[in-house]
Amino acid sequence: MAPTPLDTARAWAELTDPADPGQRLRLDLTWLTSRWRCLFGEGACPGIDAGEPDAGCCTLGAHFTDADDLARVRAVVERLGPDEWELRDAGLEEGWTVRDEEGSVATRVLDGACILLNRPGFPAGPGCALHQHAVAEGLEPLTTKPDVCWQLPLRRTYREVEEVDGTSYLEVTITEYDRRAWGPGGHDLDWYCTNEPAAHTGAEPLYVSLRAELVELVGEAGYAVLARLCEDHLAAAEALAGRPPIVGPDGRTLLPLLVHPATATARAT
Repeated sequence: MAPTPLDTARAWAELTDPADPGQRLRLDLTWLTSRWRCLFGEGACPGIDAGEPDAGCCTLGAHFTDADDLARVRAVVERLGPDEWELRDAGLEEGWTVRDEEGSVATRVLDGACILLNRPGFPAGPGCALHQHAVAEGLEPLTTKPDVCWQLPLRRTYREVEEVDGTSYLEVTITEYDRRAWGPGGHDLDWYCTNEPAAHTGAEPLYVSLRAELVELVGEAGYAVLARLCEDHLAAAEALAGRPPIVGPDGRTLLPLLVHPATATARAT
C-alpha cells in the first residue's frame, strides 16, 4: 500500500488547558483517533534507512532536549548491565554521547545506528536497551528514554499567541510527527510510518495506546478532556460513516468528520 498524502484535511479541537488558564491546547483529533501502531517491536518496520532495516528509526542519534533529559537517561545507562546492553563496553570506554559544534548532545552512532540499540542476535533480543530495561522493571519507557524517542510519533509544539486586546496565551499543539518534522532531510527517509497504511492497524486508537505519553505531554486533567473529545469524535464519525453528506438549514454541506487517511486506507484493504 502506498503512503497517503501528508497534506489532508483534519479535525482539530482547541480548549483552555484545565490545569493552566494561561495556555490553550490545540489537539489534532484526526491523528489522535487514528489506528497508528509501532511496527518496530514486531520486526515489521522497514526502517528509515533501507541499509539498516533492523534499526527502525534508531539510525540517527537521539538529541537530548535539555540537561534534565540527559541526566535522566544517563542515570538509566549507568544501571544497564552487559546482559541488557550489547554495546556496553564500547559505550563505557569510548563514550555513549557526542556533542556537536553548537553544543547540543546526542547519543553516539556506532555501526550505523544508536549505540543503545541492541542488534538482532543479542540474547536479550533486538531493540532499544533503554526501552527493554523499562519493560523488564515494570516502568513506562518514557521514564528511561530520551524525550525525542518516547514522544515519537507525537509532536508537541508551542506558540505564543497575541490577542487583539493586548493579552496573550501559550498555544500547545499535539499532532502527528510526520516526516517533515525531521527537518529538511525528512523527505529523504527511505520509509516513515505515520502516513503508511501498514502502520495503521492498531487494535486501539492512538489516544488509548499512547495514554501514558499523552498524559506526560498535557497532564492528567488535559488528557481527560482530550480522551472525551476523541471518544465523541469517533462516535460521531462512526454514526455518519457511509451516509450522504449532511446539508444544513442554509443549504450548505456541513464539514465532515475526518478519519486519518492511512487508517481509512488500511481499513479498506
